[in-house]
Amino acid sequence: MAVSRSLDVNGRVVSIEIDDPEMPLLYALRDNLALHGPRFGCGLGQCGACTVHVDGVAMRSCVLPLSAVAAGQKVVTLEGLGTADKPHPVQQAFIAEQAAQCGYCINGMIMESAAFLAKAKKPSEADIKAALANNLCRCGTHAAILRAVKRAAEA
Repeated sequence: MAVSRSLDVNGRVVSIEIDDPEMPLLYALRDNLALHGPRFGCGLGQCGACTVHVDGVAMRSCVLPLSAVAAGQKVVTLEGLGTADKPHPVQQAFIAEQAAQCGYCINGMIMESAAFLAKAKKPSEADIKAALANNLCRCGTHAAILRAVKRAAEA
């Protein structure tokens, strides 16, 4: 039996119909709300492609059941981080450094970086590498990603 569930996503309260409250948040975002910033990568919470913010904390939406997102918690996806007219400083830095190659991991890299930089104002290169250690990129653009996060930290 389908139940209605309210979520605060990107500053809007939305209602979705779900059959299983244990459904991963990623599926609700992509399938029910057509938000395709968070990507399905490994499905195990290990690659980071599905990263979103829940109350400002970077979380893997592919392993986060909807039942774990309490009413009133704020979910932010890549689409809600900034706008085309006013991108988030991390998004601006990734564009400036051309840090995307295939772009599949970039959602997770940007979301993880934004959550990290919200807490670490003057991070070292080692701090940035440690923060992104669990976000995987198979294209080899790590150097550009690192430059982008450094640029965003200095903005």
